[in-house]
Amino acid sequence: MKRSVAKTISWRIVGTLDTVIISYLITGTLALAVSIGGVELVTKMLLYFFHERTWNNIKWGK
Repeated sequence: MKRSVAKTISWRIVGTLDTVIISYLITGTLALAVSIGGVELVTKMLLYFFHERTWNNIKWGK
């Protein structure tokens, strides 16, 4: 469980920085880019956590 949480957080940091950079390049507005990144941070962290936990319960490939 702790490993899943740590992986979720570290991956979201990388992913959110990517989203903020891309959003800034598209919009040219740092405040908007950070807002988009903030929303994305929360939603994708939750999605990834539950995705990871689901895959931990699947025996295939272990």
